[in-house]
Amino acid sequence: MEQLELFVDRRNLFEKLHSIEFLYKGFKAVKKNKGAPGIDDVTIQDFEVDFASNLRQLIEEIKGWKYRPSSVLRLEIPKPGKNAGTRLLGIPCVRDRVVQAALKLILEPILDPLFSDNSYGFRPNRNQRQAVEAAQRIVKTGKEYVVDIDLSKFFDRVHHDRLISRLAQHIDDKRILRIIGMTLRSGVMKDGLYRPTDEGTVQGGPLSPLLSNVVLDELDKELESRSLEFCRFADDCNIFVSSRKAAQRVMDSISKFISNRLKLAVNQEKSNVALSKHVKFLGMTIIAGTIAISVVSMNRAMAKVKELTPRGTYQTLEKTIKGINKWYMGWSQYYGMTQYPGQLKKIEAHVRRRLRSRIIGQQKKRRHLFNKLIKRALSRSYAANTVYNNDGRWAISGKFAMAKAYSVPWFINQMGQQVRSDQKRTNPHWFSIDQWIRMT
Repeated sequence: MEQLELFVDRRNLFEKLHSIEFLYKGFKAVKKNKGAPGIDDVTIQDFEVDFASNLRQLIEEIKGWKYRPSSVLRLEIPKPGKNAGTRLLGIPCVRDRVVQAALKLILEPILDPLFSDNSYGFRPNRNQRQAVEAAQRIVKTGKEYVVDIDLSKFFDRVHHDRLISRLAQHIDDKRILRIIGMTLRSGVMKDGLYRPTDEGTVQGGPLSPLLSNVVLDELDKELESRSLEFCRFADDCNIFVSSRKAAQRVMDSISKFISNRLKLAVNQEKSNVALSKHVKFLGMTIIAGTIAISVVSMNRAMAKVKELTPRGTYQTLEKTIKGINKWYMGWSQYYGMTQYPGQLKKIEAHVRRRLRSRIIGQQKKRRHLFNKLIKRALSRSYAANTVYNNDGRWAISGKFAMAKAYSVPWFINQMGQQVRSDQKRTNPHWFSIDQWIRMT
């Protein structure tokens, strides 16, 4: 009886799609994720103003097969790092995002249980941290060589017919498959020019993450059939083996499978075979069985601190600290998974030094800085030795005298905050700036 109900449910998914219940839930998901308007310039707020009417219109259009997804607004954003190129993003109209979000709500309970346990991206109750910890467990078993496969422009090269064929194996309602096909082929609009989409799934649409997992689940199943241990997060896939020779053999054979079977392209320049300590996975690196922030991620964080504390700015110190605090809270929540606390302390120390350098730079003459250090309770000889020399502002900012003069209590007073000394968090490194400043 349960199997019959499940069968009937899967054959009548289209009725769910044009129901008030699922379209309303779809809108709530779209509103929560926010986002810019599509080619029609209708914002989420505009759509909500006449929500009941817009919802009724969507229901009637879908039900009567008058619904046609609009073209997607194409945007290019730079990838992190120098000369890293751009990433193509697409912004569907709000009404199309609502339909896609409803489709995701309908299809995910059917498709997600079929996916591999080694897949962590864009799935309920799964995240990057779990993927990194899974990679750590595998490396600890002795499989330290990593086949790091990078898919070139994955979202832009998804083969439509293969994707629909994969979906048809689990979705019995052909009407749903037709709606998805229309969505995939809706085209893109850039600089006022329309371009048809014969391949790819828009990176930025609510449905795209689920569809990407449908495509790459075929890769997961192939790896499992070969008894290979791996971790995949979206299109970032690491395969772990015991020797370099085996790793190279896997790289060659899997690259052929991806090209010939999945009709996708492997980025040969970014894909490589190496020991885990030399491989970046989701911003982290597995070193001797422990989790560390990768060198690339550390360098980007240092660059971000520099960006947030520019020279020659008239921004107040308090506003600068608030800006850093906003960034650091999010950054440390993710990278707090590192098992090397010194990496976080390095970033924190760099922030403090940049702020002290800002203070030095605000003094037009050396004697002004000298007088400030005297006011901060430094002896005249100590202040003079710190200030009157050939050192530049950056060199002076690293001296103990500056740390003593502009100490923890000073920064706390500038922020006007009283932080309890016994305050603790689940992760001891998830501080706000005003918290860790007092730990210097």
